[in-house]
Amino acid sequence: MSVIKKIFSGVKDEEVHGDFTKYSRGLFTNKYLVNAKKVKDKWNIKTSAEFVNYIVRECLKEVKGEFDVKGVIVATFDVSKEAGFPVVRIKQFMGIKQAVIETRTTPDKILTLMDKYPKAFFALTFSTPNSDLKVKAKAPKSAKPAAAGDKEPAAEFLSVKTTNKGIADDLLFGIGEFKEVAIKHYLNITDIILPKGEKDPLKMRENAVRKGTIKRMMIVDEKSSEKEVEFEA
Repeated sequence: MSVIKKIFSGVKDEEVHGDFTKYSRGLFTNKYLVNAKKVKDKWNIKTSAEFVNYIVRECLKEVKGEFDVKGVIVATFDVSKEAGFPVVRIKQFMGIKQAVIETRTTPDKILTLMDKYPKAFFALTFSTPNSDLKVKAKAPKSAKPAAAGDKEPAAEFLSVKTTNKGIADDLLFGIGEFKEVAIKHYLNITDIILPKGEKDPLKMRENAVRKGTIKRMMIVDEKSSEKEVEFEA
């Protein structure tokens, strides 16, 4: 289940908490973007970077045996020392390391890395019997509060053409039948509760609880609607 669906379903877990550690107080607009079209039995879906790890994981579950994969794995450490598959090279910038991947491997080796390092970013492109997945091979932009004059981003970090109803149902929950959908979320972080007794700045940031609201705005076949929920993560 993706982080957004978990929040709107009232689920609190480590994945939800981890996804929000990058946010400070403030209003973050145009997050968790989804554009989708339904063509017969297939969904054509584009998203922003926030959904990448979820969709990559779900597509990996569709693969049996070896497959071709390319892209980058973004982390604060050298992934090549942990990966059970070849890494072309490591690109480094300001402490962030991008492991460039272009290899043939099995999905379990990547899923093992994803389980061990949930904060790493897996910008991977590959095809499965059910899905054709394309992800931009770069790190996502840092989370910053909305500012006057900001250009509205597009849902174009990831593109997937899929017959996997589970992925469609997760991203497009509460919508029903449609031809074309555009979804965006506004995150309003109103409070950050720091862990009591903690002195380490890094642990304070990672273990702090963020509270606020998330507004889900949808345009379904040119009809607009929205839903807002309170959250604590």
